[in-house]
Amino acid sequence: MVTAVDRMTETLRERIPPLTAVPLPRAVDERVLRRQWPSSEFAAPPPGSGFKAIPGDAGPPLLGHTVRMMRYGVPYGLQRFERYGPVWWSGAFGRRIVTLTGPDATQVALINKDKAFSQEGWRFFIERFFNRGLMLLDFGEHHTHRRIMQEAFTRDRLVGYVDSMGPTLREGVASWASTPNPRLYWALKQLTLDVATRVFMDMPSGADALKINRAFVACVRAATAVVRQPVPGGRWRAGLKGRQLLERYFASNLPAKRAGEGTDLFSALCHATTDEGERFTDADVINHMIFLMMAAHDTSTITSTAAAYYLAKHPEWQERAREESLALGDELPGTEALDRLDTLDLVIKESLRLVAPVPSMSRKTVKDTDVLGYYLPEGTLVGVSPSVNHFDPRYWTAPHTFDPERFGAGRREDKSHRFAWMPFGGGAHKCIGLHFGTYEVKALLHEMLRRYRWSVPRGYRVRWDYVSLPVPVDGLPIHLHRI
Repeated sequence: MVTAVDRMTETLRERIPPLTAVPLPRAVDERVLRRQWPSSEFAAPPPGSGFKAIPGDAGPPLLGHTVRMMRYGVPYGLQRFERYGPVWWSGAFGRRIVTLTGPDATQVALINKDKAFSQEGWRFFIERFFNRGLMLLDFGEHHTHRRIMQEAFTRDRLVGYVDSMGPTLREGVASWASTPNPRLYWALKQLTLDVATRVFMDMPSGADALKINRAFVACVRAATAVVRQPVPGGRWRAGLKGRQLLERYFASNLPAKRAGEGTDLFSALCHATTDEGERFTDADVINHMIFLMMAAHDTSTITSTAAAYYLAKHPEWQERAREESLALGDELPGTEALDRLDTLDLVIKESLRLVAPVPSMSRKTVKDTDVLGYYLPEGTLVGVSPSVNHFDPRYWTAPHTFDPERFGAGRREDKSHRFAWMPFGGGAHKCIGLHFGTYEVKALLHEMLRRYRWSVPRGYRVRWDYVSLPVPVDGLPIHLHRI
């Protein structure tokens, strides 16, 4: 039962930024970010091992670095990287967490040659809300589920998904004409949910869409709740109730998908079968649908928001991209047409670098191990930080500058190290839907370019809220100009 407190809190959460994002004078922000605490060792290495102890600090009492981590995001990670190097620990969320920064440290964890790093790190944050999603499975079980799920992401399936999303994107973008000054993030979030509902379930977005969207938002934000108990009005409670709603929603639709022969992702998961006859159970399908729906529409929303922002700030790139989109004509583009939008490809890659949709990836050690000679005992909660890698000056020219040409054929800075650019993760758990997501963002921006020019106020700079995944604090206000 949804209480009045829950409803009021939910409404306020959508309209008011969290306390971690409340504007402060720049001098105050800089002072808080620069504040340091005495460093200490994470754990003493075994005698004679030759390993080094991991440096770091617990931060302020009680909350540790939780608030600083969520408020400052990338600058916080870069500051810690500069002070401590590629491997460091901090106190946050009531735990001591080791963070791996830089491509070399990242590679050790994600390639995971000695199978010391498990996905149990994610379980601490999101298991209650995305139970047994693909990202939470380990080793052999993960391999089996990924093989079955791959049947839902074949090239033929992908072509069908892109064809299916086209009308929804065109209609949705056109509807913005009646609101020339939208908060773009929220408009895009609703549109990507509409796409996910159509492509993943072959159902129109209707009366349930708002409830479903709120349930996904609640589940994602609950992962970083400071109070991890179901208190009224709290993020943890909202996430648990959101998960229950999503389970009921997908369970009620599952029998029809099992019985039919649809081309949507839900149907594909119901019928996916490997050559050895392996298939998903009903519980597997529900768990994977909840996780994939979240992953698809949240990451696509963040990426398209970031790309639209940078195109607004750099109108020369917007015009260059528009010229290519208009050259495709009025037909809804399929995969081959979208592949020809080279400028959007560069812009999207640079936007993924500057605003990684998943700024941290969690792991947990299942045995004693080391990273670059630093000792990690069994049971260590580990965070891998792609957002810091994306700003490492050893691999990126002027890393804080918007420069899509760095991904062009003549430079390819993303090839400077295998893990210098990793918005989709890496290793065995690299995002299975990366091609789908890229096509969706490209098709969405293509529709925007055909219909509008857009801008932000002079001098405007977006501020990202890192409470869970990066979200613009003010929703990104833009002005749309009909072409």
